[in-house]
Amino acid sequence: MEASKVNQLKLFIQQCDSNPALLQDPALKFFRDYLEKLGAKLPASAYGKGESAKKTEAKDSFVDESDDDMPELEEQFGPSSTSPKVPEETASDDEVVESEVELDNEGVIEPDNDPPQKMGDPSIEVTDEKRDEAQTAKSKAMEAMADGDLDEAVNHLTEAIECNPTSAIIYATRASVFVKMKKPNAAIRDANAAIKINPDSAKGYKWRGMARAMLGHWEEAAKDLHLASRLDYDEEISAVLKKVEPNVHKIEDHHRKYERLRREKDERKKERERQRRRAEAQAAYEKAKKQEKASTCKPCGATGGCSGGMPGGFPGGMPGGFPGGMPGDVDMSKILNDPELMAAFSDPDVMTALQDVMKNPANLAKYQANPKIAPVIAKMMGKFAGK
Repeated sequence: MEASKVNQLKLFIQQCDSNPALLQDPALKFFRDYLEKLGAKLPASAYGKGESAKKTEAKDSFVDESDDDMPELEEQFGPSSTSPKVPEETASDDEVVESEVELDNEGVIEPDNDPPQKMGDPSIEVTDEKRDEAQTAKSKAMEAMADGDLDEAVNHLTEAIECNPTSAIIYATRASVFVKMKKPNAAIRDANAAIKINPDSAKGYKWRGMARAMLGHWEEAAKDLHLASRLDYDEEISAVLKKVEPNVHKIEDHHRKYERLRREKDERKKERERQRRRAEAQAAYEKAKKQEKASTCKPCGATGGCSGGMPGGFPGGMPGGFPGGMPGDVDMSKILNDPELMAAFSDPDVMTALQDVMKNPANLAKYQANPKIAPVIAKMMGKFAGK
């Protein structure tokens, strides 16, 4: 709006203020009605004979309201076609609850809870005589196993371990007997002892893998059996792996599926949060823009409460205090037809910064290093300067 017209409007308001009787003029009735609509209380001298102030209901006038009483944005101005939609949460966004994996658990048994078996003392000195005694006890154990007397075999192998606690093969042999006796935990303890003595004990990994398979520990069993097979392949390991590996594949597929579902859930949550922030910013901008339009001064056609508003509904007007000032002969079409500036005006961050600077030009210093705000302000100032 031209500065001369603004000055004329100010002069007219001052005259009405000093002499309200001017408003009795029928030609100014529209202005008097507008003031009453805004809630203004005019003196009696503003009305002619037979006229009085109109009585308007509270809902038709502008009154102070608390934030709690304010209607939602869409109730005030209607839904916006440009506001981003925030996706609603659905049942699929609930906490991901893993289902049970359907596995082939045939042959899986309850763990044995017997007291730990006797183990050898690794600190004793093993003489040749002790080694011979251990070998003799081991031979007796093998005979007992052949006869099917597994308890006797365990007794002889325990004697052999006490004579030679440094033999990984004796521990592994006793582990094999515990597997046959369906005592997987005891077998795992002996297999661990064998592997501790000899980290390359193929028999130790074999019997520990088989014991773990008996307990349904499929992934650990597969790891042990594959390592045993690489160290010393045998058909028995291959047969057990044929049962173990299908279950391992099901477990791995199950883990991958639910890991993917959890990632997707997290991504949906992040996207909802991003869209919520965008929607809030867009709603705040549109609300300010619509309020600016709603406060247009009908007598003069200016926006922003007759404060020198900028064409195009620029929120907050464009006071002369803007850095560099706003000359009265600015060609506003240069601004309104600049696609970069118009795109910037749709950014809530840019609008907030411009309003801040317009309120207090000294605040320009806050945005000089801002890569988004500084170029917009510089370009606008260039337009004002006629560049």
